[in-house]
Amino acid sequence: MHDSLKSEFLLDPNVVFLNHGAFGACPKRVFDDYQRWQLELERQPVEFLGRRVTTLLAEARAKLAEVVGAATDEVVYFPNPTTAINMVARSLNLKPGDEILTTGHEYGAMDRTWRFVCNRTGARYIHRPIRLPVTSHEEFVEAFWAGTTERTRAIFISHITSPTALIFPVQEICRRAREAGLLSVVDGAHAPGQIPLNLAELGADLYTGACHKWLCGPKGSAFLYARREVQAWLEPLVVSWGWESETPSDSRFVDHHEWQGTRDVAAFLATPAAIQFQAEHDWGAVRAECHGLASETRRRINDLTGLAPICPDSRDWFSQMAAIRLPPVDVNALKERLYNDYRVEVPLFQWNDQPFMRVSFQGYNSRADADALVEALTRLMQP
Repeated sequence: MHDSLKSEFLLDPNVVFLNHGAFGACPKRVFDDYQRWQLELERQPVEFLGRRVTTLLAEARAKLAEVVGAATDEVVYFPNPTTAINMVARSLNLKPGDEILTTGHEYGAMDRTWRFVCNRTGARYIHRPIRLPVTSHEEFVEAFWAGTTERTRAIFISHITSPTALIFPVQEICRRAREAGLLSVVDGAHAPGQIPLNLAELGADLYTGACHKWLCGPKGSAFLYARREVQAWLEPLVVSWGWESETPSDSRFVDHHEWQGTRDVAAFLATPAAIQFQAEHDWGAVRAECHGLASETRRRINDLTGLAPICPDSRDWFSQMAAIRLPPVDVNALKERLYNDYRVEVPLFQWNDQPFMRVSFQGYNSRADADALVEALTRLMQP
């Protein structure tokens, strides 16, 4: 069913690719646009970087802002969400005893960033356990919010988690944070392109998302959204010409954070091509079909292992990516066998002492890919 879309991508046809969530995958025409921008830069670097780049980036930001439901001067391109959160965490001016409340489901690079900053400032990074299976959004919100104290300074939470692929009810968390006078910082690396986004409605103070994952942009394209009310205290991670700008724009936020010295901005400029690609291929229908494959594959593997799912079978809890419990197994050995013997690319890992597999379904995947995974697992997990 996805053969027409599969031919649009550059992926190795001999690999059953079920790990889009790791780094994404770029359609050919988007990658061509990316290389076109690189060539255009090299033909006249001074013209491109010295005179045109500010306007080009503004146009690319406007396209991105429209698709994520933000104003153009509330988003800035970053090379990845990790860099964006590094800037936010280092700007917070944390004091000894301050607390950052998070969950036990966060991405390792983000956890390391916050621990690094807390180690230097005397603040504390507090993981609130969210036990599996999750059941309802109401129970989730109450369980998480019970971790706030009078020392809580900020909330840091994933929109869609990396290890467990769960969609967290961040809108209600952000609403409560605003009401309580707490800063809300959301890691939305997996959200753009996988679920509809309206950042103005979501209510986060700060939100970072990847464009190279589910939006199918080139590697090196991500963004930070910042509400105008919080922009003034954000300090640039790299101080360059935008600081004390000789030609300031209408947005100091953009001036301070967009220009970080000479670098390849082609991934940013090609992101509108990825947005256009999805618009032309009815991506709402693609997402729905991919969710159906994820849901069915999760059920098939749970039937194989006899283990319970980690969340209800609902698009409120997962979309195109699902984490599935496995019985006690050497996850590294099994992952190696799946790839070497069956050419199935899928991540397996230990999370909270439980073996997991995380399957991703994107527009280029088909039921045959799901079948290949389940059949390989059935053979490899036989006693």
